[in-house]
Amino acid sequence: MALQKVQFLPGFNKQITDTQAEGQWVDGDNVRFRYGTPEKIGGWQQLGNNKLTGAARAMHHIVNRSGQKFSIIGTNRVLYAYSGGVFYDIHPIRATATLTSAFTTTNGSAVVTITFSSGHSLAPGDIILLDNFSTITGSNFGASDFDDKKFMVTSTPTNLTITITMPSNETGSGATTSGGIRVQSYYSVGPAEQLPGFGWGLASFGGTVANALTTTLNGAIDASTTTIVLTSVVNFPSTGTNHIQIDSEEISYTGISGNTLTGVTRAARGTTAASHSDGATITNTSDFVAWGEAASGDLVIDPGLWSIDNFGGKIIALIHNGQVFEWDSNAANATTTRATIISGAPTASRDMIVSTPDRHLVFFGTETTIGTPSTQDEMFIRFSNQEDINTYTPTATNTAGTQRLADGSRIMGAVRGRDAIYVWTDTALFTQRFIGPPFTFGFAQVGTNCGLIGQNAAVEVDGAAYWFSENGFFKYAGALQSLPCLVEDFVYNDLNTTANQLINAGLNNLFGEINWFYSSSGATVIDRCVTYNYVESTPQRPVWTTSTLDRTTWQDSAVFGKPHATDYDAGSNNSYDVVGNTDGCTIYYEHETGTDQVTTTATTAITSNIESGDFDISQGGDGEFFAKIRRFIPDFVSQTGNTQITLQLRNYSNDAQASSALGPFTISSSTTKVDTRARARAVSLKVANTASQQNWKLGGFRLDIQPDGRR
Repeated sequence: MALQKVQFLPGFNKQITDTQAEGQWVDGDNVRFRYGTPEKIGGWQQLGNNKLTGAARAMHHIVNRSGQKFSIIGTNRVLYAYSGGVFYDIHPIRATATLTSAFTTTNGSAVVTITFSSGHSLAPGDIILLDNFSTITGSNFGASDFDDKKFMVTSTPTNLTITITMPSNETGSGATTSGGIRVQSYYSVGPAEQLPGFGWGLASFGGTVANALTTTLNGAIDASTTTIVLTSVVNFPSTGTNHIQIDSEEISYTGISGNTLTGVTRAARGTTAASHSDGATITNTSDFVAWGEAASGDLVIDPGLWSIDNFGGKIIALIHNGQVFEWDSNAANATTTRATIISGAPTASRDMIVSTPDRHLVFFGTETTIGTPSTQDEMFIRFSNQEDINTYTPTATNTAGTQRLADGSRIMGAVRGRDAIYVWTDTALFTQRFIGPPFTFGFAQVGTNCGLIGQNAAVEVDGAAYWFSENGFFKYAGALQSLPCLVEDFVYNDLNTTANQLINAGLNNLFGEINWFYSSSGATVIDRCVTYNYVESTPQRPVWTTSTLDRTTWQDSAVFGKPHATDYDAGSNNSYDVVGNTDGCTIYYEHETGTDQVTTTATTAITSNIESGDFDISQGGDGEFFAKIRRFIPDFVSQTGNTQITLQLRNYSNDAQASSALGPFTISSSTTKVDTRARARAVSLKVANTASQQNWKLGGFRLDIQPDGRR
């Protein structure tokens, strides 16, 4: 029988069965479509020689006025600037303490206790920088072990002590509150993962909550004091009856005024009133559950996130639900200076963006009273005076202002577009357009039931916004559109919705792709990607693919010429800059380069594959006759190294697929045809590569196929 060309539509279709998907692709990994045909995606290569501490959650590229390129990367622990192959720590310093009688060590142990003279306000996982060391009596640890080194706090036994973990054990006799050191405490960002705060299997034994919110007591109190002042009230609940714990006493309260608790009742939940010292650790116990009580599981603790943008040559970096900082890339000594807090700016906001070309700094989900975190309103917007990032109080002579959105319970995120800022709540889409004085900005609701699933789950390209919602994928280009998605059930049926804030969208303009990286239902870190090709897609055939590409941040090619992305490894703690790291590490990659994954230590093959739906012989009825395949002629637009082709056979829809007896077949660039013997009612095609330095782009595919009986 004559050869027949087998043709397939672009994109994956996972909404139907393999038997229904004749003439379509149904599955694959690490492939894309270009000009209608599939090909392996490009490789990636590590940038810089080091791994970063924690999980990268934001990245922003900028070129300063001298032409120097920077990549600003915010992990859940440290803010970095990358330039010329080197990473620089530019994280802001929250507090500095010069200590004497600081160190306590034990022979045979790597744990070092540092004692403060007043409350330290640190929590496990926080980062500290040490210097100005003076000798410890009875210890083998010296200046080279501490000076100019960063440590992750291991534990906080009391409000006056912390522990850190050294790379080696104490070999001396041991020290007791000996030696001196200066401790610079970093601003805390948050956890690497997004997990439920409580629930069966999540609450600790006795009903406590993992990663509970903490602060410190501002001023000592005795057993009868009802005026309780907190160092920070950021994220502490302010309505209803809530609880805190100081030492072993629980205290209830009903409101917050400034940083002071109101409606205070001492000795709550059967505890005993006691005196507590200044700087004592305060824990939010509002969501703790009693012994044997089932927790509701409604609380989800946000991961440590950043929002990063630039105001001219200044980097603006916001800690999610926290403070905002600036770093001047144009400074002569930029890489040796740290980001500093922006004076006059809000101190608790969910997101931030610079409005262009009018140059206002806009905060979303921010404070109604500047500098009072307890007034944070998750639907409230505040913007600065034009060209002035330090003035936010509206007057008759400036353009600062505020706006509260109406549809939703919280602002989820914002993206700067060609002619407007797109602002999403958890239920709706708004546009924010510069209109000039006296109102400065005009706000319009342009979509309902289309909220954003996570802060970083939206992009804008060519005047259109695309985003990942809790109920589908959407596009806005003057009108709201629901994007037809042929992999929708595959994504949503295996999506970890608890980890919604980890979802991040990345534009790959080189190939017309939007990638959404997300966590599958059994994962707490990013492990999946769903991709929409906005160039190849048509109303009749949207082009979607899925893969196992796992990236925590992504930046397009505008500044560095190729896309950059970060990969988080929760199981490896060997970051270059923090001693005692237990929060995983991040590798920084340049994408679309070569064919493999290249790190400083190894080259690893990027395996890829694509599988078609079943096709059969239509003679005498659809699948009535067995198909006999005697040969096929492979066709590749381009091919580097070998490619593997498998003819996958089965007789009935519920049968498991099996390779033909002579397959899989290894195809080189010199292969002209392949003789085979394959027989089945249904046949599908799988194209793959399995080794390094292999690349392929599929062309046409021809089979010598004929009917071969009914059984």
